[in-house]
Amino acid sequence: MDIWQAFLLGIVEGVTEFLPISSTGHLTIAEGLMGLPVDDPGITAYTAIIQIGAIAAALIYFRVDIIRFVKGFFRGLTGGAEGRQDPDWRMALFVIVGSLPVAVVGLAARPLIEGPLRSVWVVANALITWCLVMVFAEFKATQKRGEGDLTFRDAAIIGGMQCFSLIPGVSRSGATISAGLLLGIDRVTATRLSFFLGIPALTAAGLLEGVTRAGDVSKTVGWVPTIVGTVVSFFVAYASIAWLLKFVANHSLVAFVWYRVAVGVVLIALLATGAIAAT
Repeated sequence: MDIWQAFLLGIVEGVTEFLPISSTGHLTIAEGLMGLPVDDPGITAYTAIIQIGAIAAALIYFRVDIIRFVKGFFRGLTGGAEGRQDPDWRMALFVIVGSLPVAVVGLAARPLIEGPLRSVWVVANALITWCLVMVFAEFKATQKRGEGDLTFRDAAIIGGMQCFSLIPGVSRSGATISAGLLLGIDRVTATRLSFFLGIPALTAAGLLEGVTRAGDVSKTVGWVPTIVGTVVSFFVAYASIAWLLKFVANHSLVAFVWYRVAVGVVLIALLATGAIAAT
């Protein structure tokens, strides 16, 4: 991989990681357009590893909240019944509970995720199909519940929906925010929870690929391009987070649906005509 390719892919990752348009899907598209083998183990590992840059941006952006949750978690462990009444203790547990489903499913389905699902056909169809869920969620949304109204049931359901994001093209934020809206949670709270649930899931995925696929990365992509992509994704993702939180305060997710459908239709046309390869 050339440095310019790594730089552009870092921008794609940073822009799309937290928007409901699928970062993995867009990276797969970009890699395919660059002529890179999207199902190659090294490219697959690169796609997961550079997400760490975006997650680092989320850690810094939400550092005050994360510190509160960590402190609340330990207060709950050591403070007895009184400590377990702390809202930060509950939020820390919500993140843990919500992160478990995708961890289990991600590990179990890893061969499928890194194999057959790494196809532009999958991305194109998922981009379009998941729009139905996003539109339905916005149509049914009441947004009457805030962060203080969250329950363990909410965390489990939203965490379960996060598993659909393992399909390239679905979008992790598109899945989790839609789930939150269907549960009556307001859009900003659902978006914040989506960020919090993404931190452990994406960090674990990136580190796992970095450790287990280190040899593949060295032989194919190279570590210099990987570092470049990760650093670029950090700076771009930070700006993307700030923008999305402001956007969802006054706009629905339907604004992203038109873009998803357009990209999906264009991809299907390009694939059908043989202009681009599926893998």
